[in-house]
Amino acid sequence: MKNGVMMQYFEWFVEDDGKHWQRLKDDAKHLSEIGITSVWIPPCFKATGTNDVGYGIYDLYDLGEFKQKEVIRTKYGVKQDLKAAIDELHKYGIQVYADIVLNHKAGADETEKFLAVEVDPDNRNETVSDSYEIEGWTKFTYPGRNDTYSKFKWSWEHFTGIDYNQANGKEAIYLIQGENKSWADDNKVNDEHGNYDYLMYADVDYSHPDIIEETKNWAKWFVAETGIDGFRLDAIKHINEEFIFDLVRTMRDEFGEQFYIVGEYWGNTYDEMENYLEAGDFHLDLVDVSLHTNFEQASKSGNDYDLRKLFNKTLMQKNDSHSVTFVDNHDSQPGQSLESFVEPWFKPMAYGSILLREKGYPCLFYGDYYGIKGDNPIEPQREIIDRLLYIRANYAYGEQVDYLDHANCIGWTRMGNEDNPNGCAVILSNSEKGYKDMYIGEEQSGELFLDYLENSQDSVTIDENGWGHFIVEAGSLSVWVKQST
Repeated sequence: MKNGVMMQYFEWFVEDDGKHWQRLKDDAKHLSEIGITSVWIPPCFKATGTNDVGYGIYDLYDLGEFKQKEVIRTKYGVKQDLKAAIDELHKYGIQVYADIVLNHKAGADETEKFLAVEVDPDNRNETVSDSYEIEGWTKFTYPGRNDTYSKFKWSWEHFTGIDYNQANGKEAIYLIQGENKSWADDNKVNDEHGNYDYLMYADVDYSHPDIIEETKNWAKWFVAETGIDGFRLDAIKHINEEFIFDLVRTMRDEFGEQFYIVGEYWGNTYDEMENYLEAGDFHLDLVDVSLHTNFEQASKSGNDYDLRKLFNKTLMQKNDSHSVTFVDNHDSQPGQSLESFVEPWFKPMAYGSILLREKGYPCLFYGDYYGIKGDNPIEPQREIIDRLLYIRANYAYGEQVDYLDHANCIGWTRMGNEDNPNGCAVILSNSEKGYKDMYIGEEQSGELFLDYLENSQDSVTIDENGWGHFIVEAGSLSVWVKQST
């Protein structure tokens, strides 16, 4: 079976030119050639404007088809270009996962007046005012779409909270008052700030039966309309988990167990992610934030970081079949809300760790492969990633044997399988030049191994018992494969 690789096909500063879907379509053949088997696309729905990356969701039914927010296209293009890109990716056997933003809505068409209380931002369960009338942007009528696809209109009853009172210009976190109005139960959302139901904009109330029904109807329409193969669910720690798990079951019932769903749960600890998986009966995957955090810490600690702990308390280590591993993404890149960027010197080691180990579903970041734009651009690491992708596609198969026994130098071997028998040996150091004696298989006895990354110019001959003395340069990564004949 071919090793799979997901690619997040955007970064925060992708050009606002409406041509991103066209670029993706043109890139489909190349993506297939380098071993990409699925693509995670940015939010493809009408947002607050074309300069919105897509998380300020306005209309989930507008894929760049209607003149709303003064323009037809989204940041990334128009609907027909989106569908053309999906079709082209499918032509090359690449699945497409859509970034789904359900937590909130932004850019309402009208204001409404309703009762609310202010809450303490650090403890959203504590009110800091009496109930009083405010004016909020909560009325979504979509005049530009004019009831196409759905006649549903949103109003204040469909939200739990907002952060702005139009009547006096005051910014605060407001809990909307009314029948059955409250944050989600404390044990159904993350408990940071007491209750982390509210994140931003107009917070959707997923205890409201009309919203549950409308969201499910929309999700079915969206998949049927586009041919999308799966969802990446944004900010799920802020959404009532009962609704998320219900939605997952609904999509699988409608489109089959092969419909892929991964959630973004940016927890502060591994235990939070593990508890979420257990609550959902392991019916979805999660992005492995704990592993990313380990990479970041390792990159910023230099040789003070104990590499033996690199995979500790991660989904890759403990719930590998539900782990989407990544090095960085749009949220962790510099200047963003969850900035935690892995230092460039450690990037090859981090990508070697997600692409060449047996466990986890690795996700490659567009910004690492094509570069990050914006006011402070960052150069890509495409050459080294291409080499690692080639090794993953051709060598990183079979049993994995770990040698995680030194604070500054670790390694592992992959023994190969029937279809890909050659295997490989991986070794990395965050300090001085190092080595590892590692077993690669008696069938490799007498074979010459070279570092495919060319970081080491030495060669390794496998001894009669299948062992090799593998070398790594200081602060570097080497991947040893059999010399081509």
